[in-house]
Amino acid sequence: MKKAKELSPEQFRRMQLTELDMLVEFDRVCRNNHIDYVLFGGSLLGAVRHKGYIPWDDDADIGMLREDYERFKKHMNEMDPKICYFQDHDTDPEYRWGYGKLRRTGTKYVRVGQEHLKCKTGIFVDVFPMDDIPLSTVGQILQDWHCFCLRKILWSEVARVHSKGFWKGWFTMLSKIPVSVPFSGYGKYAKKSKNTTPNRVRCLSFPATGTLYKKNPLSERYGMPKSWFTDRAEFEFEGKMFYGSRDFDTVLKYIYGDYMKLPDEKGREQHSPFSEIEFPIDSVEENTL
Repeated sequence: MKKAKELSPEQFRRMQLTELDMLVEFDRVCRNNHIDYVLFGGSLLGAVRHKGYIPWDDDADIGMLREDYERFKKHMNEMDPKICYFQDHDTDPEYRWGYGKLRRTGTKYVRVGQEHLKCKTGIFVDVFPMDDIPLSTVGQILQDWHCFCLRKILWSEVARVHSKGFWKGWFTMLSKIPVSVPFSGYGKYAKKSKNTTPNRVRCLSFPATGTLYKKNPLSERYGMPKSWFTDRAEFEFEGKMFYGSRDFDTVLKYIYGDYMKLPDEKGREQHSPFSEIEFPIDSVEENTL
């Protein structure tokens, strides 16, 4: 496993602006085809609190209901290939995550511990599909456990490399399971997800949003109302206009609690350590770190 590197302040800002280029192109395609999306998580928080990126945040997040996500995939080739492309397991069989990414063309971004993976790399924006969860709390808990297991199968190819002892053996065993098994499991849930059903939603291949930063009531913990992804308003973000949930206050309180309170210095860290990065050649003077 290679040593983690850090971005200089100038490179950190270049990272944000490189992701902004992709957000603009994604937004263009969605508007042209009347496809709903919202800025999600820290990106929505940044839009509300900072009118742009959270100053110490190094990524961007998009949320979409499943049907809108699949509609976007039908139009993904309308994005300018000189700017970005869409990546998921369908477009890149070596890609092991259950949600998609916009990848900046002509870049490289390798996370520490993932140097051996064969999927395409690059500076990215996460695109999270939101799938239906069961109506009952018991059903939600069971689905959450099932999806946790599927997620660990996908993660095992990374975990087997940097784990030790028992866990190294455990993840090595899990890594022998064909990736078709977890993707088939997620796919069955995706087929049942409709924009018009009353079910709450979440990204099934990622920990439930309602459990990440604060524990919400059990009846709300595992999913979010669909209206958060369909009842939208425009928000300024780095001088551009993007869509977010009209009920942003409820959304951000659900995720973060007192979202207007700035975290202490320990909470202002980059999300994922990386070992290698290359920026778009036309956007930086010193391209490789």
